[in-house]
Amino acid sequence: MLLHIDSSADATADSVTRRLTAAFARTWRERHPAAEYRHRDLTAVPVPPLTAAYPTLGRRVERAGLVPPAKVPALVESPAEAREWELTLPLVTELAAAHTVVLGVPMYNFAPPAALKAWIDRVTFPGAFAHPDTGESLLADTRVVAVMARGGAYGPETGRESLDFQTPYLRAWWGRLGVRPERFHPVAAELTRVDVLPYLAGLEEAAAGSLAEARAALAALAAG
Repeated sequence: MLLHIDSSADATADSVTRRLTAAFARTWRERHPAAEYRHRDLTAVPVPPLTAAYPTLGRRVERAGLVPPAKVPALVESPAEAREWELTLPLVTELAAAHTVVLGVPMYNFAPPAALKAWIDRVTFPGAFAHPDTGESLLADTRVVAVMARGGAYGPETGRESLDFQTPYLRAWWGRLGVRPERFHPVAAELTRVDVLPYLAGLEEAAAGSLAEARAALAALAAG
């Protein structure tokens, strides 16, 4: 299954990440016509933020050891906890079923959008992706393609690499869930605001080159 997630607040026509994830999904689906495909738009249908009942239930699950999702309801002690689990389980199940995840991540204030963070916070439920017998991650072989867009440039040669909180954060989080390093593929298009920010004038060629490189990388990943 391909799980296609968008988090940009922009409409498709204005969003670089939405256009790139859509192109990836088209190619992937052409290569896998019989495979399941799901698209989740975190802006159109936001994931509700966590309430106090979520960590309360989570801590109870942690104290019980490796508890698979199917057994979590037995540990629920209140309607509020039941509601939190009701909101969480479909997202956990969806991610666990995915063979490939393509994730659209624009840079907002040097980091991923709040819409994506709400999804991340909810699916990171204790033990949700751990094998109940071995503790090994159920996501070890999941392939994650993180499609990022930045209005400016943050590569090693720019002097602004330390301001990129997209790539390190996503790499660390997916790694914490158990995705193997070689299965995480970050692809970034930079200088995407070159047409609207005066101080980027003169960098149009670099912006076009970055976008072309991102498209080519994604096309190769989708076809692979």
